Amino acid sequence: MNTTTNIDALSVFIFLGIFLGLMLSVFYIFKPASNIKANRYQGLMLLSLSLCFIELLLNRTSYIVKVLPLTFSTASLNFLIGPFLYLYIKKSINPSSSKKEWVHFIFPALYLLYLSFDLIQSNDFKYNCYVISTHPSWQLLNVNVTVSNDPLKINQYLDLLLAIQILFYISISFVKLVKKADESGKTIFSTKDVNLKSLRNTIFHVSMIILIFIFVKIKLHGNAGNYFIGIYVAIFNILTTFRVMYDSTYFDQSAFFMDISIGKYSKSSLNEVDKLRIMENINLEFTNKNYFTNNLASLSDLAKKIGESPHHVSQVINEKLNQSFFELLALYRIEEAKRMLADKKKSNLTVEEVSEKVGYNSKAAFNNAFKRLTNKTPSEYRKTVNNT
Repeated sequence: MNTTTNIDALSVFIFLGIFLGLMLSVFYIFKPASNIKANRYQGLMLLSLSLCFIELLLNRTSYIVKVLPLTFSTASLNFLIGPFLYLYIKKSINPSSSKKEWVHFIFPALYLLYLSFDLIQSNDFKYNCYVISTHPSWQLLNVNVTVSNDPLKINQYLDLLLAIQILFYISISFVKLVKKADESGKTIFSTKDVNLKSLRNTIFHVSMIILIFIFVKIKLHGNAGNYFIGIYVAIFNILTTFRVMYDSTYFDQSAFFMDISIGKYSKSSLNEVDKLRIMENINLEFTNKNYFTNNLASLSDLAKKIGESPHHVSQVINEKLNQSFFELLALYRIEEAKRMLADKKKSNLTVEEVSEKVGYNSKAAFNNAFKRLTNKTPSEYRKTVNNT
């Protein structure tokens, strides 16, 4: 058994990325100030990636030979990346809890069970697997296999299955973003909503990882593609760490670790008194003047009405309410619609008329927003409250 080890500059760089990834994931998951559910899923995704890269690094440096029982130990974590990405984006759009999130982990759990056929193999067998994938010129050991490590013969298709699974989650995540942007009358590519733009960038970067993975798997042998991904992720871990160092509120936002755009409010001139004053003016417009009923309502128009810059108004809404402008707008509109639908004196109003009165130009957008915030359509809600 060859126990030669090798550490090069690339290995050190990937190690740095892994270390920072583990540190960032802990903050995303456990930081007390971060009550954003989306960030917890991001932390779990980053944790899964970092643990996968540990085994990758052990293979690159040949240190895996010294800890052969760890071979294959992180393989099932690859299939958690897609579900965690989707749940991160879903929670960023709609923080309300869902009872069906567990279904996304059925396949990773089943694969973990199947992986036990690999895990129970002898260290000599695991050494041969390492040699075949990383050092095909090395001499193999004589191994007697009593139980097949791949009884269903699916291991040769794992890369394909992984690519398909993540592409599926990228697709349904993108559909959610498109629908969310449509509610505000914008496309996902023209939206001014900072959160949606960040989530759109998230989809882009994860797609880039998959494209790198597919391209290198086709063109190169063995784990070369994984090394490129390790470098790609390590770069973003380093850049995100610098952002965290210079922005004390970083974990109080739902910001993806691969979105390296300049922090939204890191150079803001607002102090706490200014923020409270702006928040009071926003509340005045929404509660006393029913600004939300304006079908042309926009961030820039609201900012103009209260004599502030759109940037500052967006900052205050994000920091004080943990919402985007359009989320706040939808919340007020749907609450007003609920009051109108429950008012028997207004039972003659159609759903479309209610939609118009609360500021929506589209009945479909109204129905989508109402269902998202109440889990009922407007008609179902009216029927429910009138029967009680």
